[in-house]
Amino acid sequence: MLRLTSPTMVLVLAALTALGPLATDMYLPAMPAMAESLGTGPDQVQLTLSLYMAGFALAQLICGPVSDRYGRKPVWIAGFSLFLFASLLCAMAPSIEVLLVGRFLQAFGGATGPVLGRAAVRDIHGPLEAGRILSYMASTMALAPALAPLVGASLLLFFGWQSVFVLLALYSGVMLLVMVLAMPEPLALEQRQSTHPSVILANFRMLLTQRSFLGYTLVNATGFSGLFAYLSGSSFVLIEFMGLLPLQYGIGFSLIVGGFFTGSLASGRYSHRLGRDRLILIASLMCALAGSVMAVLALAAVYAPWAVIGPQVLFLFGFGILMPQSMAGALAPNPQCAGSASSLFGFLQMTTAALVGAVVGQLHDGTSRTMAIAISLAGILALISYWWVVRPVSVPVRGEEGVLSPYK
Repeated sequence: MLRLTSPTMVLVLAALTALGPLATDMYLPAMPAMAESLGTGPDQVQLTLSLYMAGFALAQLICGPVSDRYGRKPVWIAGFSLFLFASLLCAMAPSIEVLLVGRFLQAFGGATGPVLGRAAVRDIHGPLEAGRILSYMASTMALAPALAPLVGASLLLFFGWQSVFVLLALYSGVMLLVMVLAMPEPLALEQRQSTHPSVILANFRMLLTQRSFLGYTLVNATGFSGLFAYLSGSSFVLIEFMGLLPLQYGIGFSLIVGGFFTGSLASGRYSHRLGRDRLILIASLMCALAGSVMAVLALAAVYAPWAVIGPQVLFLFGFGILMPQSMAGALAPNPQCAGSASSLFGFLQMTTAALVGAVVGQLHDGTSRTMAIAISLAGILALISYWWVVRPVSVPVRGEEGVLSPYK
C-alpha cells in the first residue's frame, strides 16, 4: 500500500488527473478523419469535445460532494469503471449520435480523476503546500497531453481512429487496478461531510459568496477557455486549412505542451519565493499578450503554423503557472469541504470552456481568425479577473513554514 505523502503517491494522483487531458488531446489529430468516417461535418465532431466538457462539468457537481461523504477512493473506482465502459462504446460507435453518447458517459466517469485529485492534494498536504504539489503534479501530467496527440496520430495512421478509444479503455483499466490494490484513502473519517442536499447546497452557496474563491476560479476558467478554444479549433485550422499532416500537428502540439510543462515547473519552483498572487499576475499578463499577438496575426491574414503555435506556446507557459496557483487559491480556505470546492471550481471552469469551444466550432470560418480571437479574449479576461476580483481582497498573512500567502 502506498504512503499518502510519498513521491509515488504524487505520481499516481498525477496519472489519475491526466485522464482528463488524455481523453481530450489523444483524439484531436483524428477529428477530421472521424468526420469523414462517420459522414458528418466539423461542427458535429467538435461537439464531441464540447459535450465531453459539459458532461465533465455536470459530473463534478456530483462526484465532489459524494466523495466528501464516502471518501475519494470508492468514487474514483466507480468513475474509472464507467469511463472504461464508455471508451469501449466510443470505439464501437457506428454513428456520430452513438459517439456523442459515449463521450458524455466518458465525461461522467473521467471527471472523478482531476476533481478528486485536486481534493486529495488538499486533504494530504494542506493549504500552502498544495500549490507547490499541484505545480509539480501539473508538470508531471503534462507528459500526457504532450505525448497524446503523437500517440493518437500514430494510432490513426496504423489502426484507425477507433484504436484511440481502445487505448483509453486500457489506461483506465490499469488505473483501476492501481486504485484497488495499492491506493490508501486520502480523506480522514473526521473530515467526512453529509450528502444531504441542504448541506451540499449550503456549501455551494458559501463558496459562491466567497470573493476569493470566485476570483481564483474566474482566473482559471478564463485561462482554461483559451486552451480549450485551441483544442476545439486547432486540428481544423492546422490540418485542414494550413495543410499540416496529423503527425506534424502532433509534434506542434507537443511544443505547446512543452510550454505548459515549463510554466508548471516555474510555478512550483517560485511558489514560495514570489507568492501565489504575484505569480498569477505575471502569468495572466503572459496569456493576454500571447493571445493578442495570435489575434493580430490572424486579423492581418498571416496564415502560417508558426503564427498559431508560437503564441500558443507562450499562452500555455503562462497557463502552466496560473493553473496550479489559482487551484490552490480557490481550495485553500475550504478544508472542510474540499471535494465540494473542487467540484464547483471544476464545474465553472469546464462550463465556461465548453461554451467557448461550442462558439469556436459554430463560428469557425475556415481560417484561424475565430480561434485566435477567442484565445485573445480568454487571456485578457484572465488578467481582468485577477485585477478586479482577486487583487482587491488579497491580504498577506503568515502561513505554514513562515511563508506569506494571500489566504482569505
